[in-house]
Amino acid sequence: MVVSAYSFVALPSGCTIVDISQHGSSSWSTGYKLEVEVDGEEREFFLKVGYRPQHAEMALGEFESQKALSQYLPNNTAAPLACGTFELDPNKSFFLTTYRELKEKTPDPAQLVEILAKLHNSSASPTKKFGFHVTTFNGHVPLRNEWCDSWEEWFGRQFRSDIEWEHSVRGPDADFDRVADEFFEKVVPRLLRPLQSGGRAITPVLVHGDMWHGNAQIDLDTNQVILFDSCCCYAHNELELHMMRQPRYRFTQEYVNKYKEVIRPSEPVEDFDDRNALYAMVKQEMERLLGKHPNGIDGFSAS
Repeated sequence: MVVSAYSFVALPSGCTIVDISQHGSSSWSTGYKLEVEVDGEEREFFLKVGYRPQHAEMALGEFESQKALSQYLPNNTAAPLACGTFELDPNKSFFLTTYRELKEKTPDPAQLVEILAKLHNSSASPTKKFGFHVTTFNGHVPLRNEWCDSWEEWFGRQFRSDIEWEHSVRGPDADFDRVADEFFEKVVPRLLRPLQSGGRAITPVLVHGDMWHGNAQIDLDTNQVILFDSCCCYAHNELELHMMRQPRYRFTQEYVNKYKEVIRPSEPVEDFDDRNALYAMVKQEMERLLGKHPNGIDGFSAS
């Protein structure tokens, strides 16, 4: 990275850049640790540079996500400072935050669940609806965050958007589309409509949105769990647990069980595991749930 190629107007006024070193990368961004000097004092920042299509929207989404998290978890996030597009290179955007030295250590279930429970119990949607005020991105997949009253509507809309995005990358899949059409007709209403009918209700709360072990580590100085790389929205709190169903991640069923000890599953409680499978959005699980709920919402009404 050539320092002179960019304008660092987002950094403290009058600072001198002492060093820039690469600090992490992905297929859509590169991270840098910035060491600067301000009035004789050394300070450190983290700069993420994005260069994929929609880089500006992605930078804004991460900034607003981390800003929202910081409102409820000030000790458990890296404070976001700025985002924008580089003045001298409009093909790249940046996200700037304070730098934290993190251990490559996975928080234990009690540590992580304490933070998630604090977030889910203290946050509330500013509109009392599901959604978010900007588009956020799970990796580089956009979330359809338009506000709506129905969780079934929000999730169904996002699930269809995910399928459309997958088709745009991998091409059409007639067999998957057949399963998906029946899934939307039967399983989505069967498992989500009861959350907001029959006198039951759920409250939209802020979720991190991409809760896997790569996005939650321990601060070397404070020993606190730090959450980063978020794609927030105001959602059903149980959505936060969907990646814990995937065996390739370190946050396992043990974390889900600990969460259930602290925050009781939504009613109908007996649907919790099926909802978790639904939120995980895996084709094999879709087929299993279709077999389990062949009558759709009518199957719930008859029970």
